[in-house]
Amino acid sequence: MRSTEHPAAWRVASEMVSTICRLCRGETFRPLKNIKSQLLEFLMLTPKDDTESAAGYLQVFMSSSAPSALVMLYMSPTKSNKETADDTIRQFLNSSRNLLPKSVQIQCVPIVLEFCKLLSRTDHEDPLYLTCRSTLGSLVENVGVVRASRYCHNSKTLIVVKEILPFVSELASSLSKSLISSMESAGSTGNSLNDGRNLIAGHTLANDVRDFTAFLHPVRSVIMEQVSFHGPISIPLGERGSTNPWYGEEIEFLHGIFIDLMTKMDGCLHKMEQCLAGEGGVDHHTVWPQYLAVLKELNSISKLYHGAEEEFWTFMRRRKIAVCSLMIRYAKRSDDHSWLLEHKDVTDFESRRHLAMMMFPEVKEDYEELHEMLIDRSQLLAESFEYIARAERESLHGGLFMEFKNEEATGPGVLREWFFLVCQEIFNPQNALFVACPNDRRRFFPNPVCNMAIDSEVCICLFHLTYNKVLLDNWCWRLVTLSESLWKQVITLKFKQEGIKGCEMVLG
Repeated sequence: MRSTEHPAAWRVASEMVSTICRLCRGETFRPLKNIKSQLLEFLMLTPKDDTESAAGYLQVFMSSSAPSALVMLYMSPTKSNKETADDTIRQFLNSSRNLLPKSVQIQCVPIVLEFCKLLSRTDHEDPLYLTCRSTLGSLVENVGVVRASRYCHNSKTLIVVKEILPFVSELASSLSKSLISSMESAGSTGNSLNDGRNLIAGHTLANDVRDFTAFLHPVRSVIMEQVSFHGPISIPLGERGSTNPWYGEEIEFLHGIFIDLMTKMDGCLHKMEQCLAGEGGVDHHTVWPQYLAVLKELNSISKLYHGAEEEFWTFMRRRKIAVCSLMIRYAKRSDDHSWLLEHKDVTDFESRRHLAMMMFPEVKEDYEELHEMLIDRSQLLAESFEYIARAERESLHGGLFMEFKNEEATGPGVLREWFFLVCQEIFNPQNALFVACPNDRRRFFPNPVCNMAIDSEVCICLFHLTYNKVLLDNWCWRLVTLSESLWKQVITLKFKQEGIKGCEMVLG
């Protein structure tokens, strides 16, 4: 046992490597502890509250050649050895996430990277390699990135750019092939074999997009350092005085990926538009949900290069029909869609409305408390405003219980009727909350000379209604969003903006 400040870690790691070597030699013996138990013991020894000490323990794991030994066991022709190594490596990937805090998990990056390097020498489609690569991708987003290994003596966990590039290249190539495959398989549904292949293709593309996004983040970050100092980079390097000696290889490498994937996406969206225009169209395709994520990454890359952003949005405008369809079909609340609103000319009203709705929380109808309102029909607008203005903000986060005076009916139907009547009153010309556009009678705007208190209450009322989803069903939801100017006022209030340019409604 070598002299070290971590003798227990060295003991466990050495015993594990010794056991692995004996198994690889084909020896028949009964070890005191199996390899998985030894690995778990090692991870339990690793400090949880001292990052630097934990880094020392994990360095012992690397220095003992444990990763190499496990991969050697995995390559063994003996089935039991291969299964043991597979289970043990997966246990390391899972246990390091479950047993170690975030700050210590990052210290595992060199070990996971070593697993990836060793496993990639055989088969890039190996399931264990793909799992290791995905785990590495989930870790590198929180790791500092440097140009060369001589910088890695910093106390902060760092990873060298050149060590990430092979994975970015590999995933970009896989993405490119998947996109080509999706073009060829578009519309080929109708039998169980094709449907099964499409499901597998969709799952594979989803994993590749997730991993590509994770690995791309640190590479894009180091290139962004150049952009922040010198502005968008010209390609080929050297044009317009662009010189980037430190990141020249990475810059040109990423630009090549951008051009390739954008070309493939252009073909995919063109094929998608053909499917949508076909008889009956295609209601669903397993790979389409991933297109938005790919487009988002292309948008982020385009900001790095001179002229690339304009080229990207020109392509997006050319495929506007498909882009809008993707937004409506697959945009989710959990995703960031703000980049899609940067250029209004690549969206239509339906897609913008859908994205706006995604900004609001999901419907919650099992309210513990209801805000009760008893409204006189003859004083509908005034009393509705009064109830909303006097209500506590928290009470409006729940549901609404609506009842008209001198009437027995209650329930969702009454609430829908009340909301419909309130909307009618808001747009009633006699209330002068809006004025017609002098140049086009189909358009109207908020009345600048109306009572500002009333106008504010209108916005507050509608904001709370939409924010809390008290509309109860799709019919009411469509009702409020039919008014584009009204919807924009709600969004304006939500984000505390002074106003939204072009806030207008077109009738007919």
